[in-house]
Amino acid sequence: MASLGRCMESKSLGQDRFDYLQALVTEFQDTDNQESKEQVLANLANFAYDPSNYQYLRQLQVIDLFLDMLTEDNERFVEFGIGGLCNLCLDKQNKDYILQNNGVQAVLDCLSSPNEDTVLSAITTLMYLMNPLSREEIAAMPVIECMLRFSMSKNKRLSNLATLFLEDFCSAEEVEKARNLQNHTALGIPLPKE
Repeated sequence: MASLGRCMESKSLGQDRFDYLQALVTEFQDTDNQESKEQVLANLANFAYDPSNYQYLRQLQVIDLFLDMLTEDNERFVEFGIGGLCNLCLDKQNKDYILQNNGVQAVLDCLSSPNEDTVLSAITTLMYLMNPLSREEIAAMPVIECMLRFSMSKNKRLSNLATLFLEDFCSAEEVEKARNLQNHTALGIPLPKE
């Protein structure tokens, strides 16, 4: 009898969780206040960290919402959108969805953000999205060049993460080729503000 009670309680908690997340999504859609939208996005990104929320976030199409935020002019929207994707893409189903919906290019575009947290989340997300099929796009020469630039940054968080990307996801030959390129393709990507 006790296990039936726990099961009923668990279903109730799940429904409460779904209802709360749904209320957040509705609030984001209904409000015109930019500050309120930022707060809701920050909350959704934080909830994306908990695997028990993945199913609900998929149902509520929050992955699409996060992907849409990556093209916004509001830097905070981009920051929370990429942060949410970074939290969600550890799950295989979420990762596959992001990859199938042109997520890699949207994440790559975040590398040129002036916001340090956006760039750090973008690099981490790219590492999480890496698989044999996405490797060609994620470890393309312009990305490797960009990571080389980031690895020389005075910002330790940025340089360490870029170095990790280069060491774990690129061959020594690819890195050397990027170092020796005559026509650099990543020169337009600025370092984030420190």
